[in-house]
Amino acid sequence: MRFSDILTMSAGSLWKRKVRTILTVLGVMVGTASIVVMLSLGIGLQKAMLSEMTSQGAMTSIQVYNFNYGDGTNQLQMTDDTMEEFLEIEHVTGAYPQLSTWITLSQGKYEASVNLYGIPQEYLAQIPLAEGSTLPANATKKPELLIGNGVICDFYESSTYTYPYYEEGELPDVDLTGKTLFTQFEPTWTIDAQGNEIIQPSKKNIFPVAGLVAGGPESYNMYCWNVYTDLDSMKKYLQDTYRGQVIPGQPTDRNGNPYKYFCYNEAIVTVDDMENVNDVQNAIAEMGFEAYSEAEWIKSAQQEMLIIEAVLGGIGAISLFVAAIGIANTMMMSIYERTKEIGVMKVLGCGLGNIRWLFLTEAAFIGFIGGIIGIIISYILSFLCNLILPPLVGYDGMNISVIPIWLLLIAIVFSTLIGMAAGFFPAQRATKLSPLAAIRNE
Repeated sequence: MRFSDILTMSAGSLWKRKVRTILTVLGVMVGTASIVVMLSLGIGLQKAMLSEMTSQGAMTSIQVYNFNYGDGTNQLQMTDDTMEEFLEIEHVTGAYPQLSTWITLSQGKYEASVNLYGIPQEYLAQIPLAEGSTLPANATKKPELLIGNGVICDFYESSTYTYPYYEEGELPDVDLTGKTLFTQFEPTWTIDAQGNEIIQPSKKNIFPVAGLVAGGPESYNMYCWNVYTDLDSMKKYLQDTYRGQVIPGQPTDRNGNPYKYFCYNEAIVTVDDMENVNDVQNAIAEMGFEAYSEAEWIKSAQQEMLIIEAVLGGIGAISLFVAAIGIANTMMMSIYERTKEIGVMKVLGCGLGNIRWLFLTEAAFIGFIGGIIGIIISYILSFLCNLILPPLVGYDGMNISVIPIWLLLIAIVFSTLIGMAAGFFPAQRATKLSPLAAIRNE
């Protein structure tokens, strides 16, 4: 018997028992759709999480800190020369120093204490903007500011120390780009002849606001709570303003005198691939600095997502297992109804292998057709999930159900194999029927 004959006979037999076939196919359809949709939710959530992490900061970035540099006793310093040493580490593609200090922003009756970061132009260009433009690379001009989208929430009334946003749920009446915004650096301390500390408040400055970081007040990203400016402009301004004095945020030697060069307590090191982040992080730690990256957390989160995918897939697999029982029941009923037909085939010399393949092919047809319809249903359900669920789970604007091509192919192959596996025992039973007994069966 040719394989084409087996296919024709199998399809014809299923068509003769349309209602039973349709009901069995529906079970496979539900099982296949359950598995595909469950796995698509796991895949989509993982991609949404990675996309959100990417928007908050590069997954190939390492944050480097030098915490103990301000008392003159620690010889470990992070300078421009240190950046060159970072660049010599294998797989490092960039090293960006961050010159940070606390400032006070004020407008009318409102004030806010925020961290001001002076960063290089290459890194400034990576900050997404809601309005305004990238800061100019001109160290001769007064520093211009990029203000994080969450800074507006930190303004409080200077007379009552009331935070309108956190205490009343309303944004303060502060216009960061349309009205004058005053900037004041940390006060400096000097010691008089009697050894007493004298606090010298810094003067207020008017630094132009070049732009605002993209996002609303409640949109979190790695830039939202800080203010940024061009590193060279900030250096030039601090050197001119605090000539001969200790610059706020800068370390001093054992005698309390400022260094002639700038020291950084933070830096960003970028790596060519996330797989190499851990090696570079360890190399930086060996130099004596603290290093932190999102890569380790992301790998842990990915492992958790894989577990979630496995659980979701297992839930869907239960439905397909029930469908497999239905296929086995259908094939057993078919064998009982076609006992005489099987006996005739054996008497005419049909091989046992052909009889086995005849019933396995019928079961495979049920699994295959159910798998195809299940995939169509999966696309419909996936569309509805992406339409309804993202705002509810905090991924508004993203697809949390993603069905890749490989998942479709696996679903079709898996449903077909499940059908064949469910039909194997009935097919074996068909091959063991006695020809004479089968012919005499009514």
